[in-house]
Amino acid sequence: MIPKIAVINDLSGFGRCSLTAAIPVLSVMGVQACPLPTAVLTAQTGYPSYYCDNYTDRMDYFIHEWDKMNVAFQGIYTGYVTNAKQIEKIFKVLDTFYKEDTFLIADPVMGDDGKTYHMYSEDLLKQMKHLIQVADFATPNLTELCLLTDTSFSKLPAKDNPDELFAVIRELGQIICAKGTGSVIITGIRFFNKETNQPEIGNLYVTQETSQLFSFPDLGGSYSGTGDLFASVLCGGIAKGDKIEDTIILAGTFLYQSLQDSIIAKTPTIEGINFEKYLSLLIPN
Repeated sequence: MIPKIAVINDLSGFGRCSLTAAIPVLSVMGVQACPLPTAVLTAQTGYPSYYCDNYTDRMDYFIHEWDKMNVAFQGIYTGYVTNAKQIEKIFKVLDTFYKEDTFLIADPVMGDDGKTYHMYSEDLLKQMKHLIQVADFATPNLTELCLLTDTSFSKLPAKDNPDELFAVIRELGQIICAKGTGSVIITGIRFFNKETNQPEIGNLYVTQETSQLFSFPDLGGSYSGTGDLFASVLCGGIAKGDKIEDTIILAGTFLYQSLQDSIIAKTPTIEGINFEKYLSLLIPN
């Protein structure tokens, strides 16, 4: 039977992110994506102008109707929310569908590059901390890691001091794990690798006891939707029973090749990366 994943995220017409990233990735990996929209937007929020149709009050209809269908999900994957109240709705999803054999991936979308997104609030952060505590896997970027641990982003060690930087990141990840999260994968960490003498971008996999870094050459640019694509590949791999380490490497390879293509094609960063032609990398052997 094909695994089913409840994907709680927004649908953006432009920007290659959220549901338009998750649905093709999960589908090509042999997993059925079942969308529960948090909002429908004309374009992702990085565009200078967009219209957002907030789905807060309509999320209950999905929960109610799915419950009547007596459906079961192998996993639940949460992403962009427009406000703190939507996280309360997510907990209703968990109360209904999060069973003993269900996994939860929470991508705490709140900011990037040391800045918070427009929908961020202290109430949203408070609720997000509660959600992360019950997640089996969390995929914050460095900014979101700092928000979740009440850490100043500006006081992190410099990227040209990777030993100290990763020691701090590892400690922050383990603080989150100590509060209940199964494991944390901190994404998109830029640093200077003194062994290869080149800038790299890495994902640090942290559990309560261990940590492991997976990195690729940093090609530059900050593209929309890369975090969504990473979390979607992770979700697909977990649903298929693949090793986390192998799935993180697969996600990194997929993103690296897509990013290379985007740079050569001079794709505007706001449009996201050209991942479509590299979906074949994700097809199960």
